[in-house]
Amino acid sequence: MDYHSKFPAVSDLKKRAQKRIPHFVWEYLDSGTGLEHTRKRNRIKLDEIMFYPSILHGDINPNLKTTILNYEYNLPFGVAPVGMSGLIWPNAEKILAGTAARHNIPYTLSTVASQTPEDLATHIDKNAWFQLYPPRKTEILDDILKRVKDSGFTTLVLTVDVPDASRREKQIRGGLTHPPRLTGRLGLQAISKPVWLANTLKNGIPKMKLMQSYSNERKSLSSTAHIGYLLRTSPDINYLRNLRKKWKGNLVVKGIMRAEDARSLEQEGVNAIWVSNHAGRQFDGTFSSIEVLPKIKEVTKLPIIFDSGIEGGLDILRALSLGADFVMMGGAWHYSLGAMGTKGPNHLIDILTKDLIANMGQLGLQHISDIKT
Repeated sequence: MDYHSKFPAVSDLKKRAQKRIPHFVWEYLDSGTGLEHTRKRNRIKLDEIMFYPSILHGDINPNLKTTILNYEYNLPFGVAPVGMSGLIWPNAEKILAGTAARHNIPYTLSTVASQTPEDLATHIDKNAWFQLYPPRKTEILDDILKRVKDSGFTTLVLTVDVPDASRREKQIRGGLTHPPRLTGRLGLQAISKPVWLANTLKNGIPKMKLMQSYSNERKSLSSTAHIGYLLRTSPDINYLRNLRKKWKGNLVVKGIMRAEDARSLEQEGVNAIWVSNHAGRQFDGTFSSIEVLPKIKEVTKLPIIFDSGIEGGLDILRALSLGADFVMMGGAWHYSLGAMGTKGPNHLIDILTKDLIANMGQLGLQHISDIKT
């Protein structure tokens, strides 16, 4: 099958994914919080960024290799953490981790994933990052850090923009719990998506395996008040300093939206910052990530990773042009899985690569880093 003619854009994958996964799963994947103004603003403000096409550059064969955190990746984008990926598509974490390793791009495993670091140890390379929702108890933190290191993860991403559970009203109305409990309504939705259901039954009902290894809690909880929230804390600066002492590898802080926060992190031994508004899933009254990116770039020399609202190669170039050093995506990878199963992530990489090359040709760019000059 010629996938590129059938699904030439991320939007095509999104439409097909919605048809192939149950409604309650779709609401979990594709929802923001509140009235979703922040989520919409992410898209609107990205679309406002324009370029001047450049001419008479001769043949262009763009080089997409990108170096960040002392590691050269083949492409300027990677896989952002998404909790319970295995709910969206069975075995998602292993599929995405393996795809990322083969293409030499970073993959980030969430603390609240449906697979543990040990589950992914044979599927990763030096490209593996681990996203940490900070545990409240020191003994749990120490054990997680050991497990992550022993499993081969090289970069730790501390997420700081979830001080409390967001409302995510669409998820609540959807009826999802963790672990998932198929009520009559949800069961009917699952039955109507036979490919998803067959694969889910084959792989088992997904659970937050890492978090459940530290708790006796077994009852199903709201998707906005699950076991991950019960075990974690909202970190302060001392938590970060303690973490920096414990973790000897690269340390990234994710969820930066203020320039003054970025400036202060330079003094704490952080290796990079991650500009993100959590794709509008945490707070519905803030700016788009792309709006604050230039202000943050002005005040820090730290490498900047960016996410929120990215839907194609042009968006990647937009973020890089305003100061990002690397771009991450979460939703797009899961659209690809929902749309095409195991073949989806490879096709998404093909879409994004072709999109980057086409747009770089219009701009006369030979190397991805030229977008900043």
